[in-house]
Amino acid sequence: MSPLMTGITIAAAGGLTFLLRWSFIGASDRLALPAAVRRALRFVPAAVLSALIWPAVLVSDGSLHVAPDNLRLIAAVVAAVVAWRTRNVLYTIVAGMGTLWALTAWFGL
Repeated sequence: MSPLMTGITIAAAGGLTFLLRWSFIGASDRLALPAAVRRALRFVPAAVLSALIWPAVLVSDGSLHVAPDNLRLIAAVVAAVVAWRTRNVLYTIVAGMGTLWALTAWFGL
């Protein structure tokens, strides 16, 4: 593929992505969603975050790694407990990252 065609493809993909996302933002004032859809959309951020985080926590070298020596899993459990008890995003991030950093320093990984 030529550099010009690569640039055109990237620009077209970027433009299409922008238009798709902008269409929902631009139409949000004129679009009345049913209550059931609005309730379901509240769970989208949690679902997307889970889809991004859990593979990083549970997969190591292409295989499932659920064991006591999985430091990321331990840190994720600590963060989940802190999130459940405090319902504070900042405390959750600090607890999870602090646990991961401390365990990594402790075990020298």
